[in-house]
Amino acid sequence: MEKLSIQEEEAMQAVWQTGQGFIKDFLDQINEPKPPYTTLASTIKNLERKGFLKSEKIGNTYRYMPAIKEEEYKKQFMSGFVNDYFQNSYKDLVAFFASEKKISAADLQEIIKLIEKP
Repeated sequence: MEKLSIQEEEAMQAVWQTGQGFIKDFLDQINEPKPPYTTLASTIKNLERKGFLKSEKIGNTYRYMPAIKEEEYKKQFMSGFVNDYFQNSYKDLVAFFASEKKISAADLQEIIKLIEKP
């Protein structure tokens, strides 16, 4: 699964939030500044071509729905990110955030509890 561009990720976030819908529905989900309708339509078509979306023709238009779950994409993206930037070490990832003061000791304790859960 390939990494999506920022524009594609923004469109997929709108699709995942909506569940299924038309381009106008997705445009309503996107924060300002919103892309032009035609730009979003092109992005949606590209996502369908790449296998991230599927569509159903209804009259003169198409209704789109995700072909890939958000969790599946996150899992793939994070695996690639950790591999590319932290030599596949999640320990190094957490250490980076701790050293940058982006994660607190309380957060780390919560993570430890999650790891130790059976």
